[in-house]
Amino acid sequence: MRTQTTGHESIEMYLKTVSELGGGQEPVSIAEIAERLGITAVSTNEMVKRLVGLGFLDHERYKGVTLTDEGRAIAYNVMRRQRLWECFLVDKLQMNWAGVYEIACRLEHATSSVLAEALDEYLDHPTVCPHGNPIPNSEGEVTLDDKVTLNAITTGESARIVSIEPTSTEIYAYLQERQLQPGLVVKVVDIAPLQGPMTLQFNGTQIALGRNLAELILVLPNKAEKED
Repeated sequence: MRTQTTGHESIEMYLKTVSELGGGQEPVSIAEIAERLGITAVSTNEMVKRLVGLGFLDHERYKGVTLTDEGRAIAYNVMRRQRLWECFLVDKLQMNWAGVYEIACRLEHATSSVLAEALDEYLDHPTVCPHGNPIPNSEGEVTLDDKVTLNAITTGESARIVSIEPTSTEIYAYLQERQLQPGLVVKVVDIAPLQGPMTLQFNGTQIALGRNLAELILVLPNKAEKED
């Protein structure tokens, strides 16, 4: 859900979005950014030009944009504030796991560095948010592991869900209703052809999950459990 923002908040929102889409490592297309933010490609293109001019993004023609070191520092700072608020809302206020992302996105812009550090101290320095995504530390560093998307898991393999990529409350709620949250071990028992759904088995039940949704779920595979 879009809300009216100031220019400074818009810059933070764009840079964080590029980071969430993987722009810290690989180019992200303007179309991907526009789709995630729910705005037009024309508006996104104008803002990207501005951010390139400010030195926050690098733009490679026909490929997309990546964060500069300065842009990454801003993005990680915003991400840190937002994910700390997610921890507070879920762990301390007992709010619904599926609904806190968008609330935390609004709180992040009103959070000073002093408040963020006080929040981090109060929460005993969490390293991941409730959705399993890493929280950058106060130095702007973040630890990444060897997660892969659920789509990379083949029939007969098991994997543990580590995190859910940032997405809408509606999708978080859909996954929560089906128990697809960090910590769950799932087994892929079938994959339909032509990009059809995956059939997952866990806790004595089976569900079908579309490939687009599976792309949002990051897992650590357990290849030792693959069937012969």
